[in-house]
Amino acid sequence: MQQKLIVIGGGAAGFFCAVNAARMNPFLKVTIIEKNNKVLSKVKASGGGRCNVTHACFEIDELVKKYPRGQNFLKKSFHWFNTTNTIEWFEERNVQLKTEADGRMFPITNDSQTIIDCLLREATKYNVELILNSEVKEIVKENNSFKLTTQDSRLLSCNFLCIACGGYPKSSQMEWLQNTGHSFETPVPSLFTFNIPNNKITELMGVSVENATVKIAGTKLQEQAPLLITHWGMSGPAVLKLSAWGARQLADKNYHFEITVNWLGNRNENGLRDEWLFFRDRFASQKIGNKNPFELPNRLLSYLLKESFIDESLRWAELTSKQQNKLIQTLTGQAFQVKGKTTFKEEFVTCGGIKLNEIDPNTMQSKIVPHLFFAGEITNVDGVTGGFNFQNAWTGGWIAAKEIAEMSNHQSI
Repeated sequence: MQQKLIVIGGGAAGFFCAVNAARMNPFLKVTIIEKNNKVLSKVKASGGGRCNVTHACFEIDELVKKYPRGQNFLKKSFHWFNTTNTIEWFEERNVQLKTEADGRMFPITNDSQTIIDCLLREATKYNVELILNSEVKEIVKENNSFKLTTQDSRLLSCNFLCIACGGYPKSSQMEWLQNTGHSFETPVPSLFTFNIPNNKITELMGVSVENATVKIAGTKLQEQAPLLITHWGMSGPAVLKLSAWGARQLADKNYHFEITVNWLGNRNENGLRDEWLFFRDRFASQKIGNKNPFELPNRLLSYLLKESFIDESLRWAELTSKQQNKLIQTLTGQAFQVKGKTTFKEEFVTCGGIKLNEIDPNTMQSKIVPHLFFAGEITNVDGVTGGFNFQNAWTGGWIAAKEIAEMSNHQSI
């Protein structure tokens, strides 16, 4: 009797599980069920339409540090399938990846459709069935099979089930999974930008600083990375990484908190005071608005001078000690009140999901229900921005596929 695998979710993790399981066991009937009218939509949108496939981080101990949740779990999973394996998998299918200066990896075509086409070719090659516009509403385990009911009253059954439906922003949306016997960490958003309403900083929208340090007051959370000023507040890697590491703490604060920005990265107030004598001496006769020793964008420097009550036409030698102190403090620790968040483009990620102590990291199989598997963001794993969430998806999907293929091969003999 033919063994059947149903994968719930047509995203990166679901597709990777489906195509690899079908390839590893050609006698396995594989079906993907997707609730929307298209598959791989996050793959399409990610990286500004280029698809940030993974990150050039090849040491497992370093790689797991990029995940605010799931590090110990991933230490085991990444031994089975990691960045190197991802690159090789796509290269074997004639998709070359390139590494950018910040470590992010993209297809050399700079087009996410390249990744989508590769996965769709694999699905066609191994006869993976796609069912779209069909949302699973109930899962029942009967003897050695799963019975699935969809919102459109479709009834399906399978021997193996992989849930790879992505993360959910609300606990109520996960209730259909509760009769599997699994529990989950309450979901809260991760990877979001900071809203700073009614602040003149937003007039600088589009200005970016290559190396800023952002701290969240009253916590140990801080990040040093590029910072982007937007029309609603702040974004860029520094803010996105903070939002991931602080996902739970910031949710508890209802997204109302104070941040301090060091526009000069890791140069502190005392160090800058020591440098100041050199600046005053070297640029004495020059206007402070014209001579920018901080390598900051000119629009930002003008704003910071205004914030420090300094006229741009003032010469360096004419700065009073009061003005000097104010500017040093503004450069190294300007405070902003954050009131709310904004989802980062389409790359919404959830902190929370199926508890990891209920899943075997070496197989992705449930420890509670045999033949039930999980992959991707539905588990309580999430990474910072930069290709790490996709790497978790490829890893979980491949490991589940390997185990399902082996188990179904054995059972069909």
